[in-house]
Amino acid sequence: MTAYWFEGGVEDVEDAVEGLRNEAPEEAADLPSLAVESGVFTDEEHYYNRLHEATLEHARRRIEELEPEDSAVVHAVRTLDELDDAGGRLRQRVEDWRGDSEPVAEAEDVVDAVEDAREELRERVEREVRDVAPNLSKIAGPLLAARLIAEAGGLDSLAKMPSGTLQVLGAEDALFRHLQDGTPPPKHGLIYLHPYVHETTPEHRGSAARCLAGKLSIAARVDRYSGDLRPELKEELDMKIQEIQSRGEGG
Repeated sequence: MTAYWFEGGVEDVEDAVEGLRNEAPEEAADLPSLAVESGVFTDEEHYYNRLHEATLEHARRRIEELEPEDSAVVHAVRTLDELDDAGGRLRQRVEDWRGDSEPVAEAEDVVDAVEDAREELRERVEREVRDVAPNLSKIAGPLLAARLIAEAGGLDSLAKMPSGTLQVLGAEDALFRHLQDGTPPPKHGLIYLHPYVHETTPEHRGSAARCLAGKLSIAARVDRYSGDLRPELKEELDMKIQEIQSRGEGG
């Protein structure tokens, strides 16, 4: 027997959405007339109104189901940056305002609340990115891994990115100046935050950045297409960076 979306009842939108998920009509039928004849709807207008509600809700849920896992990381990192900016501005405003004790105390409470929210969000970002990108997190550290994913627009985009592009990701302004004005090209972007880059002497920093970017690219691809943790990636990186940094020692 043909199952129509309204046969289980449509007391609320949940019933209607479930019906749409399970509907599998075997042949064409005049559904509005059948729906009214079944007694589920008072008239065809009632039928179309509920169908409209259910279709929109069904589509929204399908979009959520298809949304990549890393989208939460992207949104969370962007919110984290906004909280950083807001917290910094508020803290500076409070410092400039000191002298009127009561309003300053109230403002400090607001700043403290923003900073608490930022810390909770940072912890959440670190937890989620370890699940989404374990190898990237292991090599870059969870917060830098999350920022790379967000800057790229998602793990899929990051995994498809050449290592040279990843290396300067986040340095778009400097790259634009290089292309427009002929200034020296940037050697690194966000990955400068990694100790393997900023703790390497300037003359060898470019080599360290290229090495790190190469391993991060591999890690992003492994995370995107297989998801298994490969400790050897970081071990290989550690050895290579040690070799690069040792060039500036001695003598």
